[in-house]
Amino acid sequence: MHSAVTISLVPEARGGPFVFWDDLAAGCERAADLGFAAVEIFPTEAAALDAASVGRLLVEHGLKLAAIGTGAGWVKHRLRLTDSDAIIRQKAIEFVGELIDLAGALGVPAIIGSMQGRWGDGVTREQAVGWLGKALDGLSERAARHGVPLLYEPLNRYETNLFNRQGDAAEFLRGLRSRNVKLLCDLFHMNIEESGIADALRAAGPLVGHVHFVDSNRQAIGSGHTDMAPIMAALREIEYTGYLSAEILPLPDSVSAARQAMEGFRRWTAD
Repeated sequence: MHSAVTISLVPEARGGPFVFWDDLAAGCERAADLGFAAVEIFPTEAAALDAASVGRLLVEHGLKLAAIGTGAGWVKHRLRLTDSDAIIRQKAIEFVGELIDLAGALGVPAIIGSMQGRWGDGVTREQAVGWLGKALDGLSERAARHGVPLLYEPLNRYETNLFNRQGDAAEFLRGLRSRNVKLLCDLFHMNIEESGIADALRAAGPLVGHVHFVDSNRQAIGSGHTDMAPIMAALREIEYTGYLSAEILPLPDSVSAARQAMEGFRRWTAD
């Protein structure tokens, strides 16, 4: 398993669980100095980043790229894949598709989290799930052309009412036409929704494609009450070898949070 830390370039997401902000070059420099293997980037849109420039920056600092987030589609542009307006749904698909192409050019997956939306306000659950499934099928095929998966993140009940638990999300993904969608398992959301995080990870097994490494209070591992021993045992049992990415609140400040996240990573991945 490999360490990663988040960098947000989205001003509208301030206050969210991202460690470094605004300056990609500075974030990469700090991440490398603290020993992280990779960064996870949240851009405002695909056009805001140049793949070649990002690649050179990563090489300069000896970093890998873990994933690219699409959350700005919702927090900045107010786009959702399950919006009641078909025009907005199509714009959301196009927004994610462009980020998939950017991520694919860099050899990594894109993440769909907040852009999944929710049902209600005239949209039935059946409609929303149908729209989400159709979008994931098409977008995952686009990702497959780059040789990478698409990551789908179940969120807690306060952020979506579509899929909150990994088991329900896994069943949904297994029903899709595409087999190129993987789960992003966020330990913060899982702490709220799962009766047992380790059991949920074991049940998801090979569908686990990415992990957000975060404690129960959405801060760095070691700040809350999450019992990490069974979780790490489950990840080893399913032979997960991907990233443990610190999508955490930058408390008390970005560098301190990143340092504690790295300490937690080293503690729990030590042989």
